Amino acid sequence: MKFTAKQIAEILQGEVVGNHDEVVSKLSKIEEGEKESLTFLANPKYNSYIYTTKASITIVNKSFVPEKEIETTLIKVEDAYKSFSTLLEYYNQVKNNKVGREEPHFMSDSAIIGDNEYIGAFSYIGENVKIGNNVKIYPNSYIGDNVTIGDNCVVFAGVKIYSETIIGNNCKIHSGSIIGSDGFGFAPDENGEYKAVPQTGNVIIEDNVDIGSNSTIDRATLGSTVIRKGVKLDNQIQIAHNVEVGKNTVIASQTGIAGSTKVGENCMIGGQVGIVGHITIGNNVKIQAQSGIGRNLKDGDVVQGSPAFGYSDWNKSYVHFKNLPKTITTLNRIEKEINSLKNRNE
Repeated sequence: MKFTAKQIAEILQGEVVGNHDEVVSKLSKIEEGEKESLTFLANPKYNSYIYTTKASITIVNKSFVPEKEIETTLIKVEDAYKSFSTLLEYYNQVKNNKVGREEPHFMSDSAIIGDNEYIGAFSYIGENVKIGNNVKIYPNSYIGDNVTIGDNCVVFAGVKIYSETIIGNNCKIHSGSIIGSDGFGFAPDENGEYKAVPQTGNVIIEDNVDIGSNSTIDRATLGSTVIRKGVKLDNQIQIAHNVEVGKNTVIASQTGIAGSTKVGENCMIGGQVGIVGHITIGNNVKIQAQSGIGRNLKDGDVVQGSPAFGYSDWNKSYVHFKNLPKTITTLNRIEKEINSLKNRNE
């Protein structure tokens, strides 16, 4: 795809300084800019690069005034960083605006799909599936029986969505993710052998949820595993059966949440956090990376460590932990001095 400086300025409501017909077909960092690439300058630390960049077009703040001659065509906007982000979003929309049905694919006769769909090659869509408008299902995806997907959703390549899953509007599920697989439910018998407990529930994903690549969300044993509106999940996250994640909570990579735990709204959970099952985490909780959560957390808690405790207490404790070898040396010296005084007095 190619865009002229004039077209980009119209999208961003900016002003062109230079060649209105300058053409770009790719994006670049300002320090790595090359011919026919578009870049931006928002941080003054990078000002020097605008005089050497080979990028054809550079988005800058209206306040920017060059101190010497430049070769790149400028597009002046109110906020260069925000405008570049807007342009990236627009670029992605154009790039991913695929429509139609590629062959081969399988779609059950009982499946219902809305308008303006994209069905990638080798996709499977099962019985009684209901798919809304403007949904894009990329190649090698599996949509099981009785799944419902709302409007404006994107299911990227290789996603597997098991039966009975319900997905709301404006959701993105990235490649390799698996939604609705069995929860980890096993019970020992009289011989000590583990038998699978049937997982008869489903997964419900509400509106505006993003799920990163290679994440797994297990179906409930009974009832539903629920991901509430606005939740953002990073790559490689495990959500176990009957978990509920509250709205607008964000969770970073490699975090695992065990079964039947309830996570509140507007929480921020760092990477590699482990959360045990059957506990409740309140609203607006912040959990630092690599923490282990084994107890209930109340609204507004900020915790770190394994097992986790108060963040400020953890920081104070860490100072002492760093000084532990020195502290032990001091204690040993004091102990020797005390013993020496005792011996003298005897």
